[in-house]
Amino acid sequence: MMTRSQQGRTNRLARPSIAVAAAVAVTAGVVAAAPDAKTAAVAGPKLSLIAASKSVTLDSWKEEPGVYLDLGTYLTSEKGAFEFKVTRKSYKDPVVASQIIRNGKKTTTKVLPAGLVKDFSGLPDFMEVSVVDAAGKSVLKKTESFCPNNASGRVRPDAPANSKFPQSCPANPFTLGSVWGVENGWAANTYAGYYSAPVQLAAGTYTAKISVTKKYRDLFGIANKPQSVKVTVRERSWEQPEGGSGGAAAKVASSSPHAGHAGHQAAADPAPSGHAGHGAPARTDAPAAATTGAGATFNVGHGPYPPAPPALPWALKKQAAEKQAGKDAFGAQGFSAARVSDRAGQTDGSRQAPGAQPNAKRPTGKAAVPNVPKPDLRSLPAYGITVSDGYEDVPGKDYLAFSANVWNAGPAKLVVDGFRSPGKELMDAYQYFYDAKGKQVGYTPTGTMEWDPRPGHEHWHFTDFASYRLLKADKKETVRSGKEAFCLANTDAVDYTVKNANWHPSNTDLSTACGQENSISVREVLDVGSGDTYTQDLPGQSFDITNLPNGTYYIQVLANPENRLKETNHKNNSALRKVVLGGKKGARTVKVPAHHLVNAN
Repeated sequence: MMTRSQQGRTNRLARPSIAVAAAVAVTAGVVAAAPDAKTAAVAGPKLSLIAASKSVTLDSWKEEPGVYLDLGTYLTSEKGAFEFKVTRKSYKDPVVASQIIRNGKKTTTKVLPAGLVKDFSGLPDFMEVSVVDAAGKSVLKKTESFCPNNASGRVRPDAPANSKFPQSCPANPFTLGSVWGVENGWAANTYAGYYSAPVQLAAGTYTAKISVTKKYRDLFGIANKPQSVKVTVRERSWEQPEGGSGGAAAKVASSSPHAGHAGHQAAADPAPSGHAGHGAPARTDAPAAATTGAGATFNVGHGPYPPAPPALPWALKKQAAEKQAGKDAFGAQGFSAARVSDRAGQTDGSRQAPGAQPNAKRPTGKAAVPNVPKPDLRSLPAYGITVSDGYEDVPGKDYLAFSANVWNAGPAKLVVDGFRSPGKELMDAYQYFYDAKGKQVGYTPTGTMEWDPRPGHEHWHFTDFASYRLLKADKKETVRSGKEAFCLANTDAVDYTVKNANWHPSNTDLSTACGQENSISVREVLDVGSGDTYTQDLPGQSFDITNLPNGTYYIQVLANPENRLKETNHKNNSALRKVVLGGKKGARTVKVPAHHLVNAN
């Protein structure tokens, strides 16, 4: 049986980090030479590896050892988009990736070799990076995965102004379908971001050689044209002033959420109190510049704390913070559990988009539910499962924490508006319906929205959207989470292959999705293909297992528990995840068996 610390070490919150689209425009002048005759014969777009610059400067921070190896290399796509559809029929089936090749009105599908792609994070072992020091001695050789959606930009002025592809590759372990692509005339950063751990390089000068691995050169007809980049590694500290400024920490505080150590900005501005509500964005950015592929990939949901840095397991982030109590906000590890609120514009930097605008007035006419497409709410199995104590809030207690996601399989988006009557604390909530052309054709009352004033929340919650329950081995309820009111946000791309999936949803973060205290109306939307992740690791939300006997249980994630929302199907709203509790009071353990082929706790 696993101890709590062992469980923590194995339960890393492995969230990749991909910057937003159009992060950089790469000049066409550095495009590599055309492939030879052998590679040119391969069907599909013309792909080339290029380097945006001949030299880069990378920072090694004393407080966060390691160098993020963003070398500024890109894969360009010409004569068509480099496009993929990635799916799995169920969690019992393997992931299947297919290249979509479009030639005028003709579309060809090429299934990639079985087992090549195992998840939805990108093409594994796509890039090979070797580094030598100033004396020519080899100091590093590694491969990295490649997400075609990563930090892309145009390489020529007549390329499409916008890429039709999503901005990141999803990493939710229960993702069902994804779309990847480098738009025609665009280039995508080959840096793997948080899919790749930082490397250990001492301050100094190096030369990096970057190439596409042979199996992908052969598969996609890419010329063998490695790129060479001079690398300068400089050692820095957040506490040391730079160029007469107030130090790296002060510089970070004024930067955008995508730049430098902006993820640590949250630590410098804590909220008034701790364990409340959604709190901080659920991850920090890698310490890299705004134009790199090091930004966050997507909003990983409503979590009460910033994430652990890459080397610190999620289950241990609270313990690390407590050990660092009394230290400066930028002290080693102490920032990992900084308590911040959902300030406007302070998100994890992922898929950040404007919030949906609510109707200015209450709906008129008689309420009706027309015969038009409706959303289909489904639950993903729980993940990120750990055990914890009650911290200083509820000492002497043991809790089972987890993350849960409810998503919309479509074919219509879920739209809920809340309207406030003067002097009333609750908003009246209505669900809206649309015809195939997007015209609003009906509405129906669907409960209420309530204002949550707790620091870290401070937004409007739609009541009874989902319910979390811990079931005994016979699947009868034993404990219910106290969390049943939610602010809806499109935090995760769960399946972008379903009909009408929106690859560029709005209201993707708390600052745009949930309204303000003085709002007269609020619109919350769960778009087709996207889901909303909530992290349940606070007392009152997570399950109190203090007095539960050891044994087998099931975490149930139940969407639309009272069936207040109108859906196409109410029979697929529940998902179960098996867990096995062990240990003793004050030292409980949890074992999480694989869910069919998904072995992610």
